[in-house]
Amino acid sequence: MRISWMGHASFLLETQKGTKIITDPYEPGSYSGAVGYSPIGVEADIVTVSHQHADHNYIKEFSTAEIIDKAGNFTVGDVQIQGLLSYHDQQKGKERGEIIIFIISADGLRIAHFSDLGTMDIDLDKLKNIDIALIPVGGTFTIDAKEATKLLSQINPKITIPMHFKTPKLGFDLLGVDTFLSGKANIEKKDSLQITRQDIDSLQQEGNVVVLDYQR
Repeated sequence: MRISWMGHASFLLETQKGTKIITDPYEPGSYSGAVGYSPIGVEADIVTVSHQHADHNYIKEFSTAEIIDKAGNFTVGDVQIQGLLSYHDQQKGKERGEIIIFIISADGLRIAHFSDLGTMDIDLDKLKNIDIALIPVGGTFTIDAKEATKLLSQINPKITIPMHFKTPKLGFDLLGVDTFLSGKANIEKKDSLQITRQDIDSLQQEGNVVVLDYQR
């Protein structure tokens, strides 16, 4: 599988069979221009939408894709997806609403996309055996770097890819990724991540962090 970060909370996952999955597509220019990432411009087979905010639900350019925007279990071709209901804030959604954590299973890998997770009150039993965690670290609207680090220590994915943090193309008042990276070892920076089940099994420890360059 190849994993590329489009920007913000949007990733492109490409399976060995060629299935293309886009997570949480943003609307370019939304929030008065704060979302400065360029159009995604990918013809996806599957699009996951964790919640109905403009920086996560812009499906206009994906007219032929299977849209998954609710909790439950779904199978599309060679991909299985489990949607777990959670919250955008610490008040059980009273401030910013609900979100869906999507666990995407393909190519023998389990990848958790944590969306705009804003609470630490989650069912950890449902997050066992995660190989790769795509997790917000910027704070303000989501868990912050410290909370993300604590959550990762509880679920122990082999690889973590941070997302939803401040970049030159994002005008939101978020922390940059360096706060999350502070004190961590085993950090790699890549344009994209190409990974197999065999690669995951060969890793000697959890706690590997891969920082991807935004592609848009």
